[in-house]
Amino acid sequence: MLSSKMSRLACAITALACLMLVGCATQPVTKKDPRDPFERFNRATFAFNEAVDRAVARPVARAYRRVTPDVVEKGVSNFMDNLGYPVVIANDLLQGKFVRALRDTGRLLLNTTLGVGGLFDPATAAGLAKNDEDFGQTLGVWGVPSGPYLVLPFLGPSTVRDGFGTVADQFADPRTYIKDDTVQWSIQALRLVDARARLLSLDATLEETFDRYSFIRNAYLQRRLYLVTDGKSAGEAADEDWLEEAEKEAGLDGTDEERQDEAASPESETEPPTEETPPQENP
Repeated sequence: MLSSKMSRLACAITALACLMLVGCATQPVTKKDPRDPFERFNRATFAFNEAVDRAVARPVARAYRRVTPDVVEKGVSNFMDNLGYPVVIANDLLQGKFVRALRDTGRLLLNTTLGVGGLFDPATAAGLAKNDEDFGQTLGVWGVPSGPYLVLPFLGPSTVRDGFGTVADQFADPRTYIKDDTVQWSIQALRLVDARARLLSLDATLEETFDRYSFIRNAYLQRRLYLVTDGKSAGEAADEDWLEEAEKEAGLDGTDEERQDEAASPESETEPPTEETPPQENP
């Protein structure tokens, strides 16, 4: 009887140890990020958002892309960008970018008229590039710190500053003033589907990350810093540098292995300096 109990106890301890090892193996080993003091709460919200995305948003976006012709999908994206472009113009003015505000106003007028309500984008061909401004960036230009990183239910990554900015942007967004609830909710639903469809190309990159939460956090924060400073903080780096930096922090760029290979390769060895013969003195 005693040996039987001891055997069961040993089995239970072994099973518990295995579960603990599995739990440790599945949790990414990361150090505390001072930008993310609410990480435990944020990770819980992130897991909820991921579950919603897998169950609803991603399948709907994939179905939308599968059945929608490319020209129609592009037209929907252009229309959504143009509809929300007054937000960009308003924040241009608040940031003191008056020349850009004039150019963005010209872009809005050109796409709304010749672009048939924004379905087409003749402004880009005319040299009026699309800009990205919001009140979160405006607060950053005014010197307001970003505050802690946040993951909002359904909305995804943000910060305290960007959260207030999102609320303020609603006052400049024409979609806020649509009286017909059916039209307003239809436009909002189409906007969400279009936004998720644009991100489908990033799914493969996210699948390769060791810690999706950390990767998305780093990419978001670096992207926002780039936008607030118009790239000046990155030494006038290219627009895609935020993704490369996030990959480095997530350990995806393989720089450590490349450095080891370079250190081991004979080409990395430096040639010893040649000794110069001193000049002979004339007798």
